Amino acid sequence: MTNWRAVGIGFAVQVLVGLFAFAIPGIGHVAAGLIGGFVAGYLAGGGLVRGAWHGLLAGALGGILIGILLAIVVTVLGTIGLGPLGPLAGGATFLIALTVAFVQAIDSAIGGAIGGLFGDSGRSRRY
Repeated sequence: MTNWRAVGIGFAVQVLVGLFAFAIPGIGHVAAGLIGGFVAGYLAGGGLVRGAWHGLLAGALGGILIGILLAIVVTVLGTIGLGPLGPLAGGATFLIALTVAFVQAIDSAIGGAIGGLFGDSGRSRRY
């Protein structure tokens, strides 16, 4: 089961670290993803897979929210201009945005996997 508290905190950490990431372009944003994913994985615990899942969700959360809003806008505007094909365009937009969000969150998943291992200290490890 997904620990949404861990995902939310990891996302918030990623946003805060991301604000300072502009000082070191490229490297800073990857570091923000790794740190935010690590926090989400650490809080969720449960080993590599569980930590990676929570890190991935924390990293992709912003993209998912933007994708939902963009899909709603495209659906409404598409319905006006395209008629019955508008919802199809909105759904396609959402699927593309969702895919991009998850691909860009790979660094967060790596950090989450590492955090999931450390978050398990003192408990039995599951891989």
